[in-house]
Formats: sequence, C-alpha cells, structure tokens
Amino acid sequence: MKLAHRLLTIALAAWCLLISSLVAAQTPSTEPLRVGSKRFTESYILAEILAQTAQNAGVKTQLRQGLGNTAIVYEALRSGQIDVYAEYTGTIAQEIIKDPAHRNLVELNRALAPMGLAASVPLGFNNGYALAMHRDTARKLGFSQLSDLARHPELRYGLSNEFMGRADGWKGLAQRYQLSATPKGLDHGIAYEAISQRHIDLMDIYTTDAKIDALKLQVLQDDKAYFPHYDAVLLYRTDLPQRQPTAWAALQSLQGRINEAQMIQMNAQAELQGQSFASIARQFLSGAAQPSSIQSQTRSFASQLWQRLVADDLWRLTGQHLLLVLVSVGIAVLIAVPAGIALFPHTRLRALALGAAGVMQTIPSLALLAVLIAAMGAIGRAPALVALTAYSILPILSNTCAGLAEVSPGLRNAGLALGMSRPTLMRWIELPIAMPTITAGIRTACAIAIGTATIAAFIGAGGLGERIVTGLALNDSALMLAGALPAAGLALISELGFELWERSLRRKRRQR
Repeated sequence: MKLAHRLLTIALAAWCLLISSLVAAQTPSTEPLRVGSKRFTESYILAEILAQTAQNAGVKTQLRQGLGNTAIVYEALRSGQIDVYAEYTGTIAQEIIKDPAHRNLVELNRALAPMGLAASVPLGFNNGYALAMHRDTARKLGFSQLSDLARHPELRYGLSNEFMGRADGWKGLAQRYQLSATPKGLDHGIAYEAISQRHIDLMDIYTTDAKIDALKLQVLQDDKAYFPHYDAVLLYRTDLPQRQPTAWAALQSLQGRINEAQMIQMNAQAELQGQSFASIARQFLSGAAQPSSIQSQTRSFASQLWQRLVADDLWRLTGQHLLLVLVSVGIAVLIAVPAGIALFPHTRLRALALGAAGVMQTIPSLALLAVLIAAMGAIGRAPALVALTAYSILPILSNTCAGLAEVSPGLRNAGLALGMSRPTLMRWIELPIAMPTITAGIRTACAIAIGTATIAAFIGAGGLGERIVTGLALNDSALMLAGALPAAGLALISELGFELWERSLRRKRRQR
C-alpha cells in the first residue's frame, strides 16, 4: 500500500500546485483594467460601455460579465479580482455599507474608505426598485400606489431572490406597507414571462427596464417613500486612479452622459431587439444611437435559435467548457483512484471517506461557489475547478472501491502465492479487473461535470453557461437553448467515447 499512499500524496500536491497557479493567474504581471458586471441587462451594457471607453483610450481591458448578485460582485471587487463596476448609490448604502443614512457620495466614500473602495462618476440616471402589475389588473382593482396592495393579500407575488433578501427589499417593504402575502422567488427575467402569462400578479422591476411598456405594466407609486434613490455611479478600488491613470481619465468622461431615456432605450435594444451588449455600447459611444420607439423583433424562434447557436463565440465557449471538465475530472482521477486503492483495505476509513464525498455532493453548486469565492479570494476558473473537482470525486472513489471488491480473494491469494508483491498484484491483477468499473465512475463524473460546469459562468469562469446566464438575464429562451444544446452535445459525445472505451476494456478482459 506504500505505492498507493505515494500516489495519493503526489496527486494532492499536484492539485494544490495547480490551484495556486490558477489563483496567481488571476493577477497578470501586466494588469489590464478589469471590469465586472452583475447578472442583469443594464449591468451587462454598462460594463461594455466602461470597457470600450477604456479601450478607445488605448487601455487593455478584461471584461467579466454576469458575475452574479451584489454580494459576489462586491467580493470580487474587494478581493482585487475586478477593478471597477457600475453600482447604484442605494445599493451601496443598503447592501455594502449597510447604513441607509448615507445618502450622498461624500458620506458613502467616507464609509467605503476603510474597505479600500470609492464611488464617483455619476453616470446621469437613477434606476430604482419598484413593484409593477399588469395595467388591466391595476385598472380592474383600482390600484395606483403600493398602499393599495394591503387590501388584497390574495395577490400573487413573483419577486427576484435578490430583492427578497436585500435590506431594502421585500421584508422592509412588507413592514412599511403592512403586506402579509408570501411571495415566490423567481429569476428577474423569468418573472416578466410569468407576469405576461398572468401566472403572477406583481413583480419587482428596475425603473429603467425596457419591458415595462412592452408588456403593458403599471409601476405602482411608492407613496410612503420606502425605496431610496439609486443613482448609477462607478464603484472602484481606491488605487485605480494611480494604477491606471489613462483608464481613469477615460472613465471620468462618462460622468452625466447617460440619461434615463437613453438607458431604457439601450435595455430595449438588448431585450426586445436582441442586439449584443458590445454593439449597443459601440452605438452609444459613437453617438449613433438615437432615442426612438423600440419594437420587438418578430423573427421565428427557429431562426433566433440558429443565429445564436452558430454565433462567433461557439468554439471559444466550447473550448472553455471542455477545459473546465477535463481539468477537473483529471484532477479528481488523480485524487480518487489512489485514495480508493489506499482506503480499500480499511473498511471504516473507506466508509468515512465515501460519506464525506457524499456530503460534498449534496451541497448546492451555487452555494459552494459562493463559499469558495470568499475562501479563495478569487473568481473565475480557480473556484470553479475546485467545485467541479469536489463533485467528481465521489463517483470515481466509490467505483474504484467497488471495482477492487470485484476481485476474488482466490485470485489475490494465487498472486501472492506466486511471489507477487502488493504493488505488483495491484498493477497486474487487481487494477485490470477493476478498470471497467473505475471507467464507469469516470464516465459518471464527466457527465456530472459537463452539466455542472454551466453553473460556473455565474462567477465568470466562462464556458457554455455564459449563454444560459445571459439568456436568463434577458429572458431569451433561444439564447439559453443555444448554450444548453451544445452542452448536451458534449455529454452525448462523452457517453459515446466512454462506451467505446468500456467495450475495448471488456474485450481485452475476455482475451486475458
């Protein structure tokens, strides 16, 4: 068993070195300006505007789109994984500083300074939270303001999960207006589809959402002034102006350049016309975009799906997806197979290890990613690879133990009687017999990793999940399918490859 212990030690050391190098890779020697965004349409567009503004000034940029909610993007900024992103004054006060008394930039910056952060460059518009319902429903019930909701507790609320958990979200709103309803948690993009189909009666909206008019929604007046003001500003690391003076000078030129009408129009170009975020940003910066009536495009779903499926980013995202899967499963094999060999003779230790791996498998992937971001101080591939590796270990470890259990005691005794050492017996008898079962475990791990790797896009790790995440933000079913179908194709190719490999192993086993 010394060989197995050595293999396990080498595998663990290799894993630690790989993860360390990945974390180190997050901070290149020639640092670009790293721009982040949250996971909703407006944040995607503003991130593109920031990145292209810096690029036009000759600054190299790195864009990390759709990192998640405020907590994740803030953690990325605080830990130095990004340098700047567009945030809102109300959110800074409520969610980051956690003191709604701070209302202006002077007060906000005084509280942000100990965190190494600062806020400035007001972009020129306010994007607040509000509740909205279909105009027909509002007209029928005689609703115009939030106070009217208390009279109808039977109304169905579909609220974004972030809004339900925010300090300035549902809990405080319900207390202020004495609302007793129990809302359902929905993704913001999906909630629009739900309210248009009348599956829900009310949803939370951003006041610059393009679909408010398109879906004929009525925004209810905040008659008790619950929601704070949400002026769009840049939230950045305080050393950014010194580290990137050219980029900072360019970003300052955006002050006051975006009014509310322009922001609504840009959101509409993305959500109703299907234009790319990069194209919208280019039009704005070039002055080509003019306020106009935006109409939703009427192309067939099949044509939209095909256009998104064969877009230029297909091979790039597929390559990123394969890298995540192959590296994570490869590391899991290096850990789980030697561990299975070492633990197989020890029944109690084996049961303990399998139990621990099983517990890891039950942790929701998004929760694990959030914990890893905080623990590792990194976003992107490093925490994604750690999470995918953790999920891949259980099937490989359990199948390694199960495969070794298939070796009959008679064969083992015969090998020992012939003078074989334990390592030789493992190499020439036990592992060949166990290999089909071990291969089945690797096959299962690959299938799990291909599916779970789509979640990695929520923290900027890339892959086909980028399309799914963006499609969720835009409520674009064609874009979501354009990410899901290639991922399903990879799973099918993986299954076919493993089926051929397992047939080859069975053939060789029969020949022996």
